[in-house]
Amino acid sequence: MKVRSRARDAALQYLYQADVNRRHTQETLDSFLVHFIEDEYVKPYAKDLVAGVLNNLQGIDSLIEKATSNWRISRMSRIDRNILRLATYELAIRKDIPYKVAINEGVELAKRFGSPKCPSFANGVLDRVWMLVSDTIGKADGAEESFKE
Repeated sequence: MKVRSRARDAALQYLYQADVNRRHTQETLDSFLVHFIEDEYVKPYAKDLVAGVLNNLQGIDSLIEKATSNWRISRMSRIDRNILRLATYELAIRKDIPYKVAINEGVELAKRFGSPKCPSFANGVLDRVWMLVSDTIGKADGAEESFKE
């Protein structure tokens, strides 16, 4: 598995932990990485993903809810919603991640960690997220700025 894929796994696990505990600090993230991630190459991207998701959480959750019909973030399982959050962050904000890679990585996370129906659900939601992002915000036009409102 590639470094960025392993970083996504680590970020997802931490986001799940933070969601369950309803607590995130730099110290808890650092402690998680020290105790559970041995590969030093994985840690920087995992930290970046966690920070990106948590710093843009309201905008990411809003975008996911727009892409789903009759689903609120609070009704999704913790692992499923954090898979969607992570992939949505890469789709909407990270300009260096091609949208096909972000969607595929989100689906792969769903296969490994999500509920049985999560892979197909994630694929559909992330495809709609990408359509919303590319149609209304435009990835090249600064999607990150729309989350700073």
